[in-house]
Amino acid sequence: MRKFHKTSVSSIVSTILVLGFILVPLSQLILGSSYDELLQTIMDPDVRAAIIRSMLCSGLAAFISFAIGTPFAFLLARKDFKGKALVESIIDMPIMIPHPVIGIALLSIAGRNHWIGQILIDAGIRIMGTNTGIVAVLVFVGLPFYLNAARDGFESVPERLEKAARTLGASPAQTFFRVTLPLAWRSLLTGMIMCMARALSEFGAVVIVAYHPMIAPVLMYERFTAYGLSYSRPVAIWLIFLSLVLFAALRLLSRGLGNRDS
Repeated sequence: MRKFHKTSVSSIVSTILVLGFILVPLSQLILGSSYDELLQTIMDPDVRAAIIRSMLCSGLAAFISFAIGTPFAFLLARKDFKGKALVESIIDMPIMIPHPVIGIALLSIAGRNHWIGQILIDAGIRIMGTNTGIVAVLVFVGLPFYLNAARDGFESVPERLEKAARTLGASPAQTFFRVTLPLAWRSLLTGMIMCMARALSEFGAVVIVAYHPMIAPVLMYERFTAYGLSYSRPVAIWLIFLSLVLFAALRLLSRGLGNRDS
């Protein structure tokens, strides 16, 4: 009984410390701006454009990650091969390396002096200072989160169900779309949400590849360095609020569809 009591106390203390560490700075941030400041900020066309660009580019990065990452995540979940641990380590590298390095790395292959950059230029695709460059950066930083969630989702689907479908005459594609994907889709949606959330918060790589056109984190940085905390704080509050609404809606959507399936 005494041991249980000590465990409960330590759990409560840990909970208070963790929640306090997260909520105290955020609550101070939110309460630090008046209604008039928030209204004036959202009426600023530059602020609205930066927030909308952040949302759209992050959403596009999540869909690109879904399109190019789903077959690869399925491969990782179902196949064992030489060097698999190395491949999985490479996937996680964008999480570990400093993000300004990501921006520099992308620019190093996007210029005229690199064959990839030459191909892009010939095709009329520019990375530096464009929405295309922003999306490329956001895919780079968000893709590992989608891949890991999707791989875990595919691993949770029993292989015997896929084998049963194949035995009944279904092709590999039919098995994937009719058996595997319906059972793993919630993990894939979670991965897309995590990918978008990570992309939405990116600053270090974007500011190197595309300072302009501005996304919301870059706009906050510019206003902070130029005018101080009082000018950057309302932008942060609006970004937090709109992100919270968006991700809450996506979570509710996933739960609603899950309840309908059951």
